[in-house]
Amino acid sequence: MIRLYAEQLDAKLQESLGRCYFLFGNEPLLLQESQSCIRSCAQNQQFEEHVSITLDATTDWYAIFSLCRERSLFARRQTLLLILPENGLQAPMGDKLLELISLLHEDLLLIVRGNKLTRSLENSRWFKALSAQAVLVRCITPEQEELSHWVANRAKSMHLTLDDVVCQTLCYYYENNLLALAQVLERLSLIYPDGYLTLPRVKGTLNDSAHFTPFHWVDAAIAGRNKRAMRILWHLQIESAQPALLLRSMQHEVLQLLTFKRNLHAVPIGRLFDRHKVWQNRRPLLTLALERLTFSQLRKAVALMVHIELALKQDYDYSIWSNLNALALLLCGNTLPTGALDD
Repeated sequence: MIRLYAEQLDAKLQESLGRCYFLFGNEPLLLQESQSCIRSCAQNQQFEEHVSITLDATTDWYAIFSLCRERSLFARRQTLLLILPENGLQAPMGDKLLELISLLHEDLLLIVRGNKLTRSLENSRWFKALSAQAVLVRCITPEQEELSHWVANRAKSMHLTLDDVVCQTLCYYYENNLLALAQVLERLSLIYPDGYLTLPRVKGTLNDSAHFTPFHWVDAAIAGRNKRAMRILWHLQIESAQPALLLRSMQHEVLQLLTFKRNLHAVPIGRLFDRHKVWQNRRPLLTLALERLTFSQLRKAVALMVHIELALKQDYDYSIWSNLNALALLLCGNTLPTGALDD
């Protein structure tokens, strides 16, 4: 199976059009653009009909199978887009997909789209059966470190010229919101036909449309980035995030760090990560956190989290946000504010 990132898809399509495409990821813009890109290329090769079906418990599989069997001298070439359920595939649906594979032919191009590619999905029979002839396109929202590269490539494809300052400014205002970022670049290209984007030109069109999850906040605190942690928490409060969810996310991370810290003298860090099934991409972050954070800081963080949880259960009018901010600052290496643990 060929594996690509969304920004590599167009170049691959210029080489050849595949028979099957898997589009997986959490980024709606990249999923939609990848889908459109494939269909546009297929259109140029006489795939004139495009069918989209969202799979669920009521899906008419007989109609899908009939569509695949319609192959005659006068039948049009078709693309078939199957959108997988957000909550995952049930076994009967996997069996139907396996049956569908036996009906595929050269006049039918299959596109399978889903939000998350899990290991169990990759190990399923229908997925393995399609893998030999499939192209997997990863449509993942770029992380903060990768976003500037995405912006630069996007601007280049639109014949826009911008310097590092403009690029970083756009990344700051639109982190984790690619749709808004793409829209502002489109708007700037219309306002300034010469394509030169300077900071004075860009500033007037910007809105702080960044979007964050509780996991972004946890990672910022664990990494010791206090300004970023404060900004993310402010965004989460504005977006009416659930404080209890933020607290649970931080509890899991801090308790895990405390467990690692207690066992470092006896067990190598790599083995601890393996034992607790820590993802490879999180290991560098946690390793640095373990080097930076002391037992005292982690214990104080646990005490503050206990205080916050008890307060939440006993007082429904309790304002949690200042203590969540104190918790993040504590993990960033700041002194716990006076009275943070007072009732």
